[in-house]
Amino acid sequence: QVQLVESGGGLVQPGGSLRLSCVFSGSIFSIYNMGWYRQTPGKQRELVAAITSGGSTNYADSVKGRFTISRDNAKATVYLQMNSLKPEDTAVYYCNSKRATISSEYVYWGQGTQVTVSS
Repeated sequence: QVQLVESGGGLVQPGGSLRLSCVFSGSIFSIYNMGWYRQTPGKQRELVAAITSGGSTNYADSVKGRFTISRDNAKATVYLQMNSLKPEDTAVYYCNSKRATISSEYVYWGQGTQVTVSS
């Protein structure tokens, strides 16, 4: 069974930086597409950034130019480097892994890590 464990969240001042990490275990990391989502109370979970098994990336418009997603297949880890953080980036951030076959889709979530941007 796939497990995802996030770390790196915390409290940071506006304009600061954080790097989130998500360690993957239980299957072959390199064949999964990976993503970071975030959620605030009363709102739907939203995609922040994603990276395919081949390394292609996409970002939410709100974080383009500030956040960078990357993956290290040797360490089975995906990262989210967050720079120029704003108060509106405050949320619980979730790691996601996804793989689709002809007949099935496999989707897994981490437990989430809190990011708070405040002075």
